[in-house]
Amino acid sequence: MRIAAFDDGRIGIIGNDETVVEITDLLQAYEPLGPQDLLPDLITHFDELRPELERRVAAGGGRPLDGVRLHSPLTRPSKIVCLIGNYREGTDRPIQILDLFFKSPEGISGPGDTVVLPPHQANIFHHEAEIAVVIGREAKDFSEAEAMDAVFGYVVYNDVSARGLGRSGINSFLGKSFDTFAAFGPWIVTKDEISDPQSLSVTVDVNGERRQDYSTSDMERPIPELLTYISSVMTLHPGDVICCGTNHQGLGAMQDGDAVVTTVSGIGSFTIHVRDEHERAWQRGVDRAMAEQVRAGAQHPAAPRSGGSAS
Repeated sequence: MRIAAFDDGRIGIIGNDETVVEITDLLQAYEPLGPQDLLPDLITHFDELRPELERRVAAGGGRPLDGVRLHSPLTRPSKIVCLIGNYREGTDRPIQILDLFFKSPEGISGPGDTVVLPPHQANIFHHEAEIAVVIGREAKDFSEAEAMDAVFGYVVYNDVSARGLGRSGINSFLGKSFDTFAAFGPWIVTKDEISDPQSLSVTVDVNGERRQDYSTSDMERPIPELLTYISSVMTLHPGDVICCGTNHQGLGAMQDGDAVVTTVSGIGSFTIHVRDEHERAWQRGVDRAMAEQVRAGAQHPAAPRSGGSAS
């Protein structure tokens, strides 16, 4: 199933006829305090709700997708856990140190939204396309054999990043957690729809120019290993999201006026727009310096220099 958030705090299932069938009323039985509770309630009670969800979709009568306003399917997860790196970058280098960071839920944006570049003096702002895993049940200290049982589904993610802020320069929480910097969309696809999450294509197109283009098969630590390790550190809850890292070989600048399309095959595609009131400018295309630094194996490479300045 494809689960979408749309219009004013509504949630629905995407039918095969590309309509959205609203199910918000079904979730009222669980007394949600607000829109942020709808998805966790749906995930928690999904097995008991599934027959009715399937019946509604089969009955039709949904609204055409082009007649609704999609939002991020994740409203306010208790945790957005992000991987640092986690891709081989097309090399046979040794596996890098596993490291994580949290991203602020205040940063969530979604399809059609505008990413606002802050006035802070970052060296550059990058797009980072990723596959993200939505957790389906409370989980702690499970084995790799159990890990996929804790998965509810998958979502497309763009980890917008400001370089050069904080001590680490590249992976600082400060550079990752500005409002609008956590873009999710266009919907959540339940795990039964994805036969192998380690064989999906991930792309980014900026104003029609292809930038990132890689496969999740290049992931250093596959999803079961990631979930096993993360659950050894913290308890995961329904609706938490694990963002699996990116391949840096196609990163490039995001700047004022850009339209950024992020796609993961089998899941979907969505567009975010970029606004920068300072109209700063960087070199277009792929950031080759960043690509080479990461490919060389630097776990925390130095922040790249910008290709331009504020105008």
